[in-house]
Amino acid sequence: MSLQPATDTVRQGRIHDVDALRGFALFGIFVVNITFMASAYPGNLVTDPSFISPIDDAARFIVAALFSMKFYLLFAFLFGYSFTLQMNAARRAGRAFSARMLRRVLGLFILGAINIVALYSGDILTTYAIACLLLLAMHRISDSAALRVAGGLYGIVLLSLVVSALFIDRSAFMPSTAEALENAQEQTQAMLGSVSDIVAFHLDGLELLVVQAASLQGPSALAMFLLGMVAGRRGLFSGVTGTEPVLRRIQLIGFPIGLAGGIAYAAMGSDTNTAAVAVSLVTAPFLAAAYVATLLRILHSRRWSAAGPALAPAGRMALTNYLGQSVIGLLLFTGIGLGLAGSVSPVGLLAISVVAFGAQMAVSHWWLSRFAYGPAEWGLRWLTNLERPAWTRQRR
Repeated sequence: MSLQPATDTVRQGRIHDVDALRGFALFGIFVVNITFMASAYPGNLVTDPSFISPIDDAARFIVAALFSMKFYLLFAFLFGYSFTLQMNAARRAGRAFSARMLRRVLGLFILGAINIVALYSGDILTTYAIACLLLLAMHRISDSAALRVAGGLYGIVLLSLVVSALFIDRSAFMPSTAEALENAQEQTQAMLGSVSDIVAFHLDGLELLVVQAASLQGPSALAMFLLGMVAGRRGLFSGVTGTEPVLRRIQLIGFPIGLAGGIAYAAMGSDTNTAAVAVSLVTAPFLAAAYVATLLRILHSRRWSAAGPALAPAGRMALTNYLGQSVIGLLLFTGIGLGLAGSVSPVGLLAISVVAFGAQMAVSHWWLSRFAYGPAEWGLRWLTNLERPAWTRQRR
């Protein structure tokens, strides 16, 4: 994967816009994930009392309004788009697609399980792997059927959130604020412990991860997979020039709706409020689409033409970089590394995410100038095709 089934090189050349979009999505996911890597307070849906200044609140508001859920949905859409590229690669190679994809899904699941236990308990690879099995089962359905199923899945998730917000008293099964704060403090301290303490902390969060995957992330990801598959079939990103009028229309519609929804989500308490999550679920796709349209226009502009070459290598190595972000979090915040858990402000986390992703872009560029694939992509490709891929780039 990169974080999707598609890191295969197309002989006639890759769709570099997809790589750049994937890199952009990877950055947005890191901005959100690092808050959970750095402290147990966000996972317990409470604010760390050490960071309650106006600037801390502003940083949390920015992440919630502009990043939360938007990039996860974009990444899932790109996964579905790249699924069609895998289909094309199998067709060109004269191989059975389903067998290849099943092996790829197995590889993703194994890597995700390792990530959960050893690196970061908020992994999405296992969720993607299971959702991809369902996508594989439906990959022959028509575009119209795929769109109906995607809409149905998204509607079911939204309906469940609305019903929960209106009729279910969360206080009946959620800990009180005082209990949540105490739990967060204890868990953050566990992050500073030994390897066994950290593994135990990751495993303690497994039940919540499964619930979230089954109720929200899994169905919404599968819906985006299906939309991406339809877009891939229609070659949505092939031949884009950046001047298409539809891109401006997407911006004009997506930004007002998406930003209004993101602001409402943040103002209502983000993940602490089920109604806020429902608002975000409805409006986040609009903001994600506006981001895509904006980036496509930037990628094809003369002034910002360097953006594509900067982002695309990180997107080509998205699986390696995603796992690398988990490693960064482990080394920065846990007792295995610097032990910074609970001591970095929201503003500091934003700065770290920008610097760390900038380093990943530079390393990705350097790596792919010498090697054909990222390390994780290379291993996954080997398992997918049952053939050892070339390690170094073939010079022409």
